[in-house]
Amino acid sequence: MHGSLAQNSSLLGAVKSGVAQMSNVDVAVCAPFPYLAQLKQELSASTVKWGAQDVHQLEKGAFTGEVSASMLTDFGCTYVIVGHSERRSIYGESSRLVAEKFAAAQQAGLVPILCLGETLEQRESGATETVVAEQLDAVIALAGVQALRKAVVAYEPVWAIGTGKTATPAQAQAVHAFIRQRVAGHDAQVAQGLVILYGGSVKAANAAELFANADIDGGLIGGAALIAEEFLAICRAGQ
Repeated sequence: MHGSLAQNSSLLGAVKSGVAQMSNVDVAVCAPFPYLAQLKQELSASTVKWGAQDVHQLEKGAFTGEVSASMLTDFGCTYVIVGHSERRSIYGESSRLVAEKFAAAQQAGLVPILCLGETLEQRESGATETVVAEQLDAVIALAGVQALRKAVVAYEPVWAIGTGKTATPAQAQAVHAFIRQRVAGHDAQVAQGLVILYGGSVKAANAAELFANADIDGGLIGGAALIAEEFLAICRAGQ
């Protein structure tokens, strides 16, 4: 929950200019709902795509304050984040609800960015794969594995978000490989083409080392995305 019209304009201008000098990298910005019109206005003529940070699982109804997938498409969104760890932990979103949001986003033509990840307690108890599998399996059970052809997965260890802690490249790669292997258990082609991002205190200083791993296809960037130079450096590491 960051930003203002003025701050956004400065940041987006710098990102547009910087990304225009890059090749072989896909960049998207996901902003709070009030700023989606600004993203559409400022990014339409660029290669940078945009999206939202959450969506409601139903198309319409008496859900004051909520935003449906079709509303997001009205603002030109390509992507929407579903199942972010803060939605799961702070707002109690279950894996079933996240799967419903995933399906609603796809039905409206959006590309869901499905977030998976464990808490520090779960990692220390050796439950990382169990937790990630449950979160992933809920989506596959509801939407089918073929739905992942038009989706992005992001592994974001909760203990590494906003804490300054980062999973080592080996730790991150191990979970990314697990995710891909679990999808391959349903369909090898879907698994091979699946884009899996790493999110968890990614910075310019560690991006290249993380992205060099075979199953890490890019980053879901949080705080570092609020600083244009830092964000662009991370984007360059993904080329």
